[in-house]
Amino acid sequence: MIYTITFNPSLDYLMYVNNFEDGETNRSFKEEIYPGGKGFNVSTILWRLNLPTTALGFIAGFTGQEIQKQLLKRGFNCDLCILDNGMSRINVKLKSQVETEINGSGPDIPKDKITELFKKLEKLENGDILILAGSIPSSMPNDTYEQIMKLLKNKDVAIVVDATNDLLKKVLPYHPFLIKPNQRELEELYQVTINSREDIIKYAKKLQKQGAINVLVSLGKDGALLVDENKEVYYCPSAKGKLINSVGSGDSMVAGFVAGYLKNHDYKEALKLGSACGGATAFSEDLAQLDLIKEVEKQLTVEKII
Repeated sequence: MIYTITFNPSLDYLMYVNNFEDGETNRSFKEEIYPGGKGFNVSTILWRLNLPTTALGFIAGFTGQEIQKQLLKRGFNCDLCILDNGMSRINVKLKSQVETEINGSGPDIPKDKITELFKKLEKLENGDILILAGSIPSSMPNDTYEQIMKLLKNKDVAIVVDATNDLLKKVLPYHPFLIKPNQRELEELYQVTINSREDIIKYAKKLQKQGAINVLVSLGKDGALLVDENKEVYYCPSAKGKLINSVGSGDSMVAGFVAGYLKNHDYKEALKLGSACGGATAFSEDLAQLDLIKEVEKQLTVEKII
């Protein structure tokens, strides 16, 4: 089973407005509502790739009920902790001449609910995969990722971490199976300016020396690069298509990578499917559907660099 955790999910309320005017009454011509959260995005793509997945996390209030309702419509299993107070946040995304977002802060998460989540995690078994994605809410301990990895250190559970800065640095000693920084995040981690592919490889390998098993570097329109556990380096260019929505593209890449790896434990195949999923979501209004993922995958050829 592949588990994901979304600590601070949202209802993403998209409003489409022609010629938005600041300070005036504007009327939208279209609205959409989606359940938001990096872990939920990963589970959605995994499910569309026909892999079993369970979404963990916290929900609260009427918005939390709607989040769970929409997730269950997508078809995968949810085992969410329901908070007694507050409500899951609403993120308003205004799409007009430029995109503007107002993101809610979300409810406080009490200690007893954190304990409830950890009891769920204790049930993970050897061979399971756990995906930790995104930031940790301010009401939770900032070492929550580390606590989770400590909890599971004696089990054969592969843990994927998609996080940034100190949050990422602190989990490296626990040897995550996969991390996925982008180029900007590499620069921030090491306080450098990256000017070449060689630089990317250099700092990806440095992350390996600090504990990561596999390092997948997403490069946006320039593709993606992988340094795998065997120290082999692969590059996949980005797919060609019209960029519609970048939200969830990185989460889709993580899901595709995991799905590709599970087929034959082939990292080249993992990078290709991960890149296809990320590209297909970028070319979609919402998270990618399987048919488009397959189409995009046909475009891609992975090159072994080292």
